[in-house]
Amino acid sequence: MSKTARSPRSSAAVVPLRRGTTLEMVRLACPDAAQANRISESFGLATLDSDGICDLHERLIIETAQALKDGLSERAMQIHLQRIVGAYVGSAHGAGQFYSRAVTEARDATAKLANDSRDEDLDGPVGFDSAAQRKREFAADMALQAHALRMAAEGAVTAYEQIVGETWKPFERQIEHAGETVGRKAAKLQMESFS
Repeated sequence: MSKTARSPRSSAAVVPLRRGTTLEMVRLACPDAAQANRISESFGLATLDSDGICDLHERLIIETAQALKDGLSERAMQIHLQRIVGAYVGSAHGAGQFYSRAVTEARDATAKLANDSRDEDLDGPVGFDSAAQRKREFAADMALQAHALRMAAEGAVTAYEQIVGETWKPFERQIEHAGETVGRKAAKLQMESFS
């Protein structure tokens, strides 16, 4: 009986990472300036100063960094700003996802109105909006909120790049082993100590 040759296996384990929210994800989830303006006009809402929001948040982050520069090392500043910008990006992404769900609900409610045999979706009494109209108006409000937060995140990312000198990337944390409890980890470490 002959033995087959085995290739030596690498003992390095692949460590999965928890992916962070990127600015590109925000851009896909939140309305841009043109869409926000169309929504504002369509629903009679205030028109947002998109560039103003972006510029203000850019200046805010830059002024914050200038105030902290004597107290923080270069690396500490980078870590601090990475977290601050990550909060802006995460907030905008959450608002964008909420906006997307609101649009889906508004579309579903509006589509139900087209079915003439459904009484529950008809317009409300005179002077009251239908449920579908309220959902459309809610989605429009959420669109403007998501857009405003997107512009704040854009400004924060731009400031980060100016201060740190490199493109902002979300922090990617290692995924904890979900099935391992503290007891299992301790037992594993204790057993490894015998080797």
